[in-house]
Order: sequence, then structure tokens, then C-alpha cells
Amino acid sequence: MKIFTSTQIHELDKYTIEHEPIPSLDLMERAAKSMTQAITNMYPTSAPFVVFAGPGNNGGDALAVARLLAEKNYQVSVYLFNINGKLSPDCSANKDRLKDIKRIQNFIEVVEEFDPPRLEQNMVVVDGLFGSGLNKPLAGGFASLVKYINASPAQVVSIDVPSGLMNEDNTYNVLANVIRANVTLTLQLPKLVFLFPEYQQFIGQLRILDIRLSQEGINNIESPYSIVEEEQIRKLLLSRSPFAHKGQMGHALLIAGSYCMAGAAILAARACMRAGVGKVTVNTPRRNIAILQTAVPEAVLQTGNEETIFSEAVDTDDFDALGIGPGLGQSEQTAIALISQLRRTQCPIVVDADALNILANHRAWMQQLPQGIIMTPHPKELDRLEGHSADSYERLNKARNLAQRIKGYIVLKGRYTAICLPNGHILFNPTGNAGMATAGSGDVLTGIITGLLARGYKQQEACMVGVYLHGLAGDLAAAELGEESVVASDLVSYMGRAFKRLKE
Repeated sequence: MKIFTSTQIHELDKYTIEHEPIPSLDLMERAAKSMTQAITNMYPTSAPFVVFAGPGNNGGDALAVARLLAEKNYQVSVYLFNINGKLSPDCSANKDRLKDIKRIQNFIEVVEEFDPPRLEQNMVVVDGLFGSGLNKPLAGGFASLVKYINASPAQVVSIDVPSGLMNEDNTYNVLANVIRANVTLTLQLPKLVFLFPEYQQFIGQLRILDIRLSQEGINNIESPYSIVEEEQIRKLLLSRSPFAHKGQMGHALLIAGSYCMAGAAILAARACMRAGVGKVTVNTPRRNIAILQTAVPEAVLQTGNEETIFSEAVDTDDFDALGIGPGLGQSEQTAIALISQLRRTQCPIVVDADALNILANHRAWMQQLPQGIIMTPHPKELDRLEGHSADSYERLNKARNLAQRIKGYIVLKGRYTAICLPNGHILFNPTGNAGMATAGSGDVLTGIITGLLARGYKQQEACMVGVYLHGLAGDLAAAELGEESVVASDLVSYMGRAFKRLKE
């Protein structure tokens, strides 16, 4: 599913109008009918509605919704803000249509002074002030109105985007002047801002309404952002020959687990095995041997000269993929061994956790990373690598720039994990839940992606399938155990069910 910028949304509307073809006013009516249906499914006719409409097409949508609600016997009061005496053509047309509806309880066109209505707890506010075309923070009277609505006990339904929130970059926005919606009814496709955690407070419950914008237009308009869909993942899954043996299923190497951090190595190794790889070798310090042999009997163990740390690069000629970093530690001896390992490894590589923190402390080494490398930072790890970001949009751009610069893959972990590709495109993963915010979850992801690489998936495919499976396993675990009780080892346990669901 593509995610379009504000400009591209306007382009898609125009494409639909020209190629369906359909008059823009009729397209607005179609959208209003869809929104009205969603609203009437949520609120009874006894709920009084107050509609705030701006002068643009978002206001036109709101006026059309007000008319349709009144026709369904809802009590509706409407305030149309026409401060500059200039309405969009479709907003003006819906204003004229609204005047003919006698069931409208109150209609006021605000041109100068505004005396706001009293908003009670049983009321529903329809926010149609400003939509996805907004490109600067709200100020003056509109900012005051937003604060007044936010301070009220009324329920708020925002049309397309909560007024004051911009589609992409809100770095310099005034967040006090953004509507806090209980429900956001967005049209056709999600907006990029909906995927960022700090803006969830404004969006409330998100509903994406299909208003039948041109599918041809959606296909033809290029976008750097998209959300991965289950059908894409199904098509990427490799089949397993009935005559397969372990030598044909790949051999993965995990370098993980300093002394007292054996758990990270165990989680990564178990996840790697569950990803379908034929063999897993774990390189870990000598003091971890006993616990790893007990916890992961399927894995082959390999040790170096040190008792407690990874201290010397190893030969990878016999391996199909390398995962490095979980529980590795950050001693200087380990750091030197890490960069030596990365320089000499010829197979695909996944870098996570302490390996990322080592690179953040040795920035010059970033220039020596092999092309096609996969890095899986969480937000703080990315900040260490690329510097502090003011918000998620800035951090996302830094992750994309890093992927392009190193010609590799950055998997920026979060609720909607972003897979940043070397060509600048970003794929967002939809699976996963808050129960996965638990220690060791990232170690499991490292093991999964490493296992998929060894199994024969290309880097982009391994990232897409790995992140999707990781989140799906988390969803299945949370559905049975509850989000509060999910731990990282549960993600490994539910991997088989995740695979089974996709293959069914």
C-alpha cells in the first residue's frame, strides 16, 4: 500500500477526476457519504453534532457531511469560517446545498467575530477546518479555536487529518495548535505522519475509508513510501523441497554474547533456527559454552581465545550469512575484532545491538562497511550513529540517507518498522504490537533475518519477510498471552505459527 505526500494526494484526486471521469463536486460527495456512514456507525442520532468547516476542500467535505447527517435526523450545527471571503469552489457549492436543508439546527458563516458554542460531553465535533494540504502551523483565531475544542469534553472526529497536523514534516509545527481527535477518518490511503509515535495523541482511532480513487492513478504515481502487505510476503516465501537436506538449507554464523549476556546469543540462535536455516554456528566466549549447549542443543558452538569477550575475527568462507552484535559488549578489543570481521566477511551481514554502538563510537569505520550490509537499529541506536533527531520524520530521513550512503539496508525498529533501501525507498511493516517492547526482541529479529539470508533470501527479501514474521509472531503471542505478558522467547515460540499462517 503506497503512502502519498500532500502533493501526490492532490495529484491522485486530479487524476481520478480526469480519468474516471467524475466532477470534483461528485467525488467530494462520494467521500462525504463514506464518512457519514462511518460516523453513523459510531454515534446514535441522539448525539448533537457541531461541525467546524474551513474555507478549503476539507471544509467542503465537512459541509457535505453535515448535510448528510441532518438528512439522517441528526441534530447538526454548522460553523463555516470564511474570514478572507474566499471559499474553494466545491466548498462554496456545498455551502449552497446546505442552505436548502431545513433540518440543519444552526448555520453560521463566520466572517469576523466568532462566539464559540458551548461544547458538552454528549456532543460530537466534526473537525473539517484544514486537511492534508496544510503547510504551516495554525495561528491566531484558528489556533484559539483548536485549543478551545481540545479543552472541551466533546468527542472529536477529524476529516482526513486532524487540523493543524501536517502530512509529513511536523518538526517546526506548534503542537499545542493541533486538534486532538478521538477518531480520524482518512481518505483512501494512510498519511506518513500516522506512522510516527509522537503524533498518535492527535489521531485517536484511525479509520481508512475507501472512496474509490483511481487505482490506475495509484499505480502510476511513484511514491518513496509504502506499507508492506501480507500478499507481498506470501509471494516472497521460498518453498522447501521434499528432498531437502540440512546442507541445502544454509549455514548461518552468529557472533553474539559476551560473558553474562549469553541470553542474547540464545535468543538470536533459537530465532535463526526457527527461520528455517539448515545449520547455525554460534561464536561466543568460552564461559557461555555450557549454557548455550544446554539452551540451544541444535547449534554448533565456536569459541575464541578469550574467556569473556569476542576478540578475534573468524573465517566465514563456510557460512552463508553472518549476524553480529547481540550481547557482544563494547570493549576496545571487541571493537577492533568487529571491524576486522566486517571487512573480511564475504557473505551477507546483519549488524545489531552492541555492534551498532561500537560503530557509533568509531564513525570513521562506517566508510569500510561492505555494500549490502543490513543494520537493525532502534531509534536511540540510530541517534548514536547519525546524531540526535528532533522527531521521527527527521530520524527517518537520516536512516534513509544512511542506507543510500553505505549502499545497504537500515531496519529502523518501531511500531511501524521502517526498512530503508539503498535506492531511497522506505517500506513500513504493519505487524507487531506494544507487547514486543521487551528486552531481547531485537536479538530475535537479528536471528530471523540472519537465518533467512542463509536460507537463500536476498537482502531486501530477508528484511521484508523477517520483520513481517517477527511482528506476526508477536501478534499471535499477544492474542493468546496478552500484550503485558509477551517476552522475547515467546516470539521464537510463535514463529512456526506465523510461518504456517502465511503459507496457509
